[in-house]
Amino acid sequence: MRLLTLFIISFISAFTLTGCANGSFDTNAALALGGGAVQALTLDEASVKQTATLAAKEYDSKHKVAASNDPYSIRLAKMTRSLQNYDGLTLNFKVYKADEVNAFAMADGTVRVYTGLMDAMPDDQVLAVIGHEVGHVKLKHSYHQMRTQILSNTALQAAAGVGGIVGSLSQGQLGQLATGVVSAQFSQRDELAADSFAVTLLRSLGKDPRAMTRSIQTLKAKFGAGGGFMSSHPSNDERINNLERMISGQGA
Repeated sequence: MRLLTLFIISFISAFTLTGCANGSFDTNAALALGGGAVQALTLDEASVKQTATLAAKEYDSKHKVAASNDPYSIRLAKMTRSLQNYDGLTLNFKVYKADEVNAFAMADGTVRVYTGLMDAMPDDQVLAVIGHEVGHVKLKHSYHQMRTQILSNTALQAAAGVGGIVGSLSQGQLGQLATGVVSAQFSQRDELAADSFAVTLLRSLGKDPRAMTRSIQTLKAKFGAGGGFMSSHPSNDERINNLERMISGQGA
């Protein structure tokens, strides 16, 4: 057990030094560094997804979730009618009635959209943001981010070390994980990949792919980088230019 503990500490130290850039989570760096540690703890994908489901349930209980007959829920349901089972994913959507301009997704396919975001932009742009979040799920950015959260927390390591099953976490621990997901800042590489996925998703639904670009421009113009979605998903000229190259068929 002492050897395993030392191994975990070495992994965490190495990831802290090289896995993050400017506080952002880099999926590729985490994979390169963390694969051995994850296997040592047998923390498999199914366990992480199970934990995500429990964390989402806990986070839902701390927020005002719009009822199914609420106008916001009806609006979101119309937008996501074709996304319940998209590209091999099983997705579930809910609206948080809060002024925060945000949206997030978890490894199990949980997708939550705040009314503040829905008030800030038209349906096509909201759908683009949702597509971006679904991209993080499909490309397993959300999975690797949560897995790393578990492995970098001593209390969560203890739960994960028992056969990789994370079913005995307290409500506080689950809430902590969910909060980490909501505030997670992915690397530029992951952001560009999720943007690309959103463009593909919009096209597959017969929507204007430039809604992804417009959603970023809307958020920048109205809110800058001050919290919410733009805080955890920072924008820059490279990201917008990359989107335009993809949309115009010139590649990333």
